Amino acid sequence: MGKDKLRKFAEIDTFSNVYQMEEGKPLKGKWGSDHFKNEKPMVLELACGKGEYSVNMAKFFPEKNFIGIDLKGNRIWRGARTGVDENIENLAFLRIQIEDLTEYFEKAEVDEIWITFPDPQPQDSREKKRLTYDRFLDMYKILLKPGGRVNLKTDNDGLYAYTVEKVEELGLICHKKTDHLYTSEYYDDVLKIKTHYERIYLKHDKNINYIQFSFE
Repeated sequence: MGKDKLRKFAEIDTFSNVYQMEEGKPLKGKWGSDHFKNEKPMVLELACGKGEYSVNMAKFFPEKNFIGIDLKGNRIWRGARTGVDENIENLAFLRIQIEDLTEYFEKAEVDEIWITFPDPQPQDSREKKRLTYDRFLDMYKILLKPGGRVNLKTDNDGLYAYTVEKVEELGLICHKKTDHLYTSEYYDDVLKIKTHYERIYLKHDKNINYIQFSFE
């Protein structure tokens, strides 16, 4: 591991807005009361990377709390550092495996989920690792409050098509879907937020896909 990564890992240990692995488990069911000190609606960004979406949504919506979740601490560092420097009180980060979400959040504790440019896991042999595979959808259904929505934003046409198919196959409610987000009716201030990788995709004229769905 390079010196810069080591520095970032050491630094996020000092951030009050970051919880790593076991540190986050005592907050299960208590994120509002024990960390944010309020009971505002809570939004998760899964596979958050550098946390661009979490940071910007927290700024757009001070009436909600946001938690960016990823395993790579050197990436989380960027969003967490911004949160500390700009005193964004409705923003936190959790460094865990996404497969373990139910160990950190209580049933119906979450109001909304965002999945922004995750690894599409394109090989058939890796289908079970896709963040819209059945086992993940089952977790989201448990964690979301009734009517809570899942948003997927991806440049990968295959993952988008796979997710649309899953939504239809499982009889979920599709609220929005488009394979060309930036020319669609859904393009709003939230969807204008761009991650580092999204800006790269757009420079190469790559279309951006978006779907929003719920379980009831």
